[in-house]
Amino acid sequence: MNRHRLATATVILGLLGSLTTSAWAGSPAQRAAPPGRLTRVSSAPGSTTALTGYAIQSTAKVADPASDISSPGYPATGWYPTGSRSTVLAALLGNGVYADPFHSTDQQNIPKADFQVPWWYRSDFTVADTSERTYLDFSGVISAADVYVNGHQVATTKDVTGAYTHHELDVTSLVRSGTNTVAFRIQPNDPNKNLTMGWIDWLQPPPDENMGIVRDVLVRRGGAIALRDAHVVTRLDVPSLASADLTVKAQARNDSGAPASTTVSGSIGRTMFEKTLTLSAHETKTVSFTPSDVPGLHLTSPKVWWPAGMGGQPLYDLKLTASVAGTVSDTTHETFGIRDVRAPLNSDGARQYRINGRRLLIKGGGWSPDEFLRWDRTYVEDRLKYALDLGLNTIRLEGHLEPDEFFDLADRYGILTLPGWECCDKWEGQVNGSESGDKWTAADYPVAKASMAAEAARLRDHPSVVSFLIGSDFAPDATIEKNYLDALKAADWPNPVVAAASANSSPQLGSSGMKMTGPYDWIPPDYWYAKREGGATGFNSETSAGPDIPTLDTLRRMMTPAELDTLWQNPNAKQYHRSPSSTFNTLKLYDNALAGRYGTPTSLADYVRKAQLAQYENVRAQFEAYERGATDSSKPSTGVVYWMFNSGWTSLHWQLTDRYLDQGGAYFGAKKANEPLHVQYSYDDRSVVVVDNRNTAASQLTVRATLFNPDGTQKYDRTVSGVKVSGDGAHSTALTLPASVSGLATTYLARLTLTDASGKEISRNVYWLSSKPDTLDWANTDWYYTPTTSYADLKGLSSMAQVPLTATASTESTDGTSTTTVTLRHAGSGRTPSLLTDVHLVDAKGDPVLPVRWSDNGVTLWPGESATLTVTYRTADLRGSAPRLRVSGWNTPERTVPAG
Repeated sequence: MNRHRLATATVILGLLGSLTTSAWAGSPAQRAAPPGRLTRVSSAPGSTTALTGYAIQSTAKVADPASDISSPGYPATGWYPTGSRSTVLAALLGNGVYADPFHSTDQQNIPKADFQVPWWYRSDFTVADTSERTYLDFSGVISAADVYVNGHQVATTKDVTGAYTHHELDVTSLVRSGTNTVAFRIQPNDPNKNLTMGWIDWLQPPPDENMGIVRDVLVRRGGAIALRDAHVVTRLDVPSLASADLTVKAQARNDSGAPASTTVSGSIGRTMFEKTLTLSAHETKTVSFTPSDVPGLHLTSPKVWWPAGMGGQPLYDLKLTASVAGTVSDTTHETFGIRDVRAPLNSDGARQYRINGRRLLIKGGGWSPDEFLRWDRTYVEDRLKYALDLGLNTIRLEGHLEPDEFFDLADRYGILTLPGWECCDKWEGQVNGSESGDKWTAADYPVAKASMAAEAARLRDHPSVVSFLIGSDFAPDATIEKNYLDALKAADWPNPVVAAASANSSPQLGSSGMKMTGPYDWIPPDYWYAKREGGATGFNSETSAGPDIPTLDTLRRMMTPAELDTLWQNPNAKQYHRSPSSTFNTLKLYDNALAGRYGTPTSLADYVRKAQLAQYENVRAQFEAYERGATDSSKPSTGVVYWMFNSGWTSLHWQLTDRYLDQGGAYFGAKKANEPLHVQYSYDDRSVVVVDNRNTAASQLTVRATLFNPDGTQKYDRTVSGVKVSGDGAHSTALTLPASVSGLATTYLARLTLTDASGKEISRNVYWLSSKPDTLDWANTDWYYTPTTSYADLKGLSSMAQVPLTATASTESTDGTSTTTVTLRHAGSGRTPSLLTDVHLVDAKGDPVLPVRWSDNGVTLWPGESATLTVTYRTADLRGSAPRLRVSGWNTPERTVPAG
């Protein structure tokens, strides 16, 4: 983000994650294992067993020697139990040492001094026999560690350093039948000094800076011949997609002191293959299988992997076995997909992604893990489903690279991912010193290269991964770039490599083809249509209008009554739930615009309802502008990443969905904009456009545009029939609204409808507009926003009469999933519509049931109209109560109705 801002170690792959937490409930879903719990390690060759948990303690409280701490039978009295992946602070939170850090400023009460000394992590595991070799296989150590097994040191902090480096330690000679102990002495983390993870200005950083072990430590068993680095290189024939060539590669390693012959056999589906090779003592050889020697690896009519909405997500399985004299020595398994990704620069120098030969507008969001790096598969899966619900196709990870399970889920759901290194700490310290972390020393270069090699090996077979960004705000220098590219090449990296997420270049890769021009704070909706700065041209890697105020339900969970009063009454107040950056720690720009456009808030509830209206219109405009511009002949838009998709904590900015997975104006504005077949208004030229986000073309469409005063008086109406539009993001202009209409108020409503040949409504889009435009001061644009010198007048919305809605609902449940159907009807007799009516699923206490997926929400109805909506959710999330629906809106009195 442009914020000015081993012993024996082999680089292979690793797993990232940590202690499971029920994120929307704010309490652990998986309790830590008690000290002394044993991990039973399999003896099967090729098996990998994750240590099930640790006991941890500060070195300030432990005086015993490392040899005792790392030996079986050590009592670990008073130590804290934690899960298989956990930062120090995550473990202490799981043990109830500190209060909920997401509430108010409670996190400030956690003493940082506790985390400025090393901490011990120890775990016991049992091995039934020692006939197989034993290895420790791990990654995700933050920031560095000394490693001990059964009282003996097997690696030092010089060997095990960096969050992403992968390590394999052969501990066969130390492991005994029965109980064994592994212990890590974890060093404190400083993201400005270590190549680990930092939070930049996303949130208030955790006091422990995420020190700990956040990936599984695996105990790997095998015979004399080890298989490592197995992967499949795919070559898909594009654009025909009629055939694909597969090349299987792996490293066969002889870990014994004598020569050995091994047969490496494998399969992909029904295709079988094998080779026999001889290895000298401690020799490693590459074994490969190609279509030239295995005809079955040339596939005709391959099952091609596509992003969601473009096709299916089939996956293939590779299985390999190394045998010695007919006895299995090692096995390995990889899942992969067949697809082709290219991202050349277009004539304007912007990066244009193509998947399997088809052009794709990247529509994404910036991803944040939990602030304490606690891994919860269900919570992550819920968020990825939200991304699909919003019509997004991509998630960008700026550092904080999630575990394999994350990418497995992305593969399954067809969500593209753009991983890369982060900005503004040690990762970019070589660029400009202390402003972006400490300058690199000679010791940092091999750590960075090893990190790149490990992540390349881990991610290369995931079809959801379509790039790696080796820089963020800055591109790496020539030396670092070469190290990265050498590591990627050695790993057979199959995807485009991009120099930076910003408009920077590196010596070999050249221009990034991306821009990082903001904004990051409030700008008006018409900003997005400008073919300049952050507007809809090129590939904008991170951008939004800044603050995203959560729902009132969430605000009351995260802030005290006094803080809530300050929130709506004092725009200049520093907000702890924003950013530690002085640029973003107040809501001044946002609040001034809210009052200037909608009128000064009169209460917290009024502030929140105006915020939801403002966020809906702004987020909708952002995605609509980029969608309309995707097929422009001049300066087309090629990608937009909303900054951010979610927040790792309770936040007031940069989120389409909040920490508890509640949905407000920002969420439903994005969902509306990204409809498959969509009618939209253009803020720049008043055109009404149909955008087709599907694969197929559409014809015989009818577009109707109607303008109303806030009281519902109709002042303009036009219908255009016979509209047609091509697929894959093409757009067609149906009509242009007049510059002025007799009798139209300063604040007015525009209702757009799109119907098919049968007259069925397939898209409805309602805008609140003003004849007095927002005025932007482009000449004084800063890196994070463009000043607005005068605001659009939307205060006329406050004059809208309150209108009644009726709501009837029913619920069906099966296999743990419930679907509630609600019909809303405008029962008023006048002309005034109900604007942006929201429906929330709640339990008997009135608390939101989350997560949920609505067919539509934030609907606007005119007198006599009705809308039927559905919401799907886990039945268990009702917590035993009957479902209820809370209906409210801009000018609709709140009421709650049963939905049982």
